[in-house]
Amino acid sequence: MAGDKIPESVLVVIHSEDLLVLLIERADHRGFWQSVTGSRASWEEPLIETARRELAEETGIDADAGACPLVDWRFSQTYEIYPHWRHRYPVGVTENVEHVFSICVPRDTPIRLSSREHVNSVWLPWEDAAERCFSWSNAKAIRDLPSRFSRR
Repeated sequence: MAGDKIPESVLVVIHSEDLLVLLIERADHRGFWQSVTGSRASWEEPLIETARRELAEETGIDADAGACPLVDWRFSQTYEIYPHWRHRYPVGVTENVEHVFSICVPRDTPIRLSSREHVNSVWLPWEDAAERCFSWSNAKAIRDLPSRFSRR
């Protein structure tokens, strides 16, 4: 049976001022590490709201509670949906458009993982985080982080 997931999503790279990146491990595919991701709840949902919602759902981080705002990179990537996840989308959908966001938070920010989605988290230097990601688009966003984040 085909799903109804919208093939437009967000990727939220969570990082510290010294460019350590928070990765989370998927519950449904152990060993698959990633940043926060998630699809729009509806076509009407603004992407910034999708990013806020997914950030809160997956990590417990409130994008509006800290000193640093959620940053819309105004950059997107299109990738082929892995075959084992295509059943979540309407019949014939094989690609997803992913919009990139980031947020800088202190490393001691409490992380509350959604246990049905993720089982572990780790802070890594951005280079190591990019290497650990299973997704090329996530790795690319992390590699672009130093040029996008200006230390205050």
